[in-house]
Amino acid sequence: MSGTVVIAHLYPWDMNIYGDVGNVITLRRRLEWRGFDVDVRAVDVGVPFDFSDVDIIFGGGGQDSGQRVIGEDLLARGDELCALAAAGTPMLVVCGTYQLFGRSFTTVDGLEMPGIGIFDLQTVGSDVRTIGNIVVESPFGRLVGFENHSGQTILGPGQEPLGSVTAGYGNNRESRREGARTGDVIGTYLHGPVLPKNPRLADHLILAAVGRKFGTTELEPIADGLERRAADVAALRPR
Repeated sequence: MSGTVVIAHLYPWDMNIYGDVGNVITLRRRLEWRGFDVDVRAVDVGVPFDFSDVDIIFGGGGQDSGQRVIGEDLLARGDELCALAAAGTPMLVVCGTYQLFGRSFTTVDGLEMPGIGIFDLQTVGSDVRTIGNIVVESPFGRLVGFENHSGQTILGPGQEPLGSVTAGYGNNRESRREGARTGDVIGTYLHGPVLPKNPRLADHLILAAVGRKFGTTELEPIADGLERRAADVAALRPR
């Protein structure tokens, strides 16, 4: 295989905690191992950005302060991101960016930040943090990761979750549902980062991207034994 895959990294300076940049590294490496060139482009607050040739979009987690920094800029790009999502551009958004891809995020001190509405969900800050290892059953098999958030996310009645929680909490402390999925846009609270431990999820995003751009229908297999063993160990760790 050959060709260049363009990854847009949303706000890497403001939204990158708990190793979330590792998701971009994983996408890059798994593409390069299959013979693709990769061009990672940062989307920064106040800087014009051309999404016209972007193939994958990623946004990481951040504190409330980071969300305040990026909120208006993300909202200004919202129509374009929603159009890309509707056209099938794969996206992965984690924690703070996940919250702002919903309808709104209200901080614990009552500040309401509107989201771009790709997901039908709302998040409200809480005095109680949800912290620990998490295991989720999903269409991509078992997913493992680490959650650390105070936001309590409620999905709308028609919003598909990413999966069902078997250990940990996920979106909130009651629903036993984690994340959200709209087409090939995936939102999650899984840090760690999520993709190195869950290569099937990484390859789903990659295949969606190269399928749209190059007509690729299947990916060359990669030996994922080490990654799967790491996931097995993570799944057995207590919270």
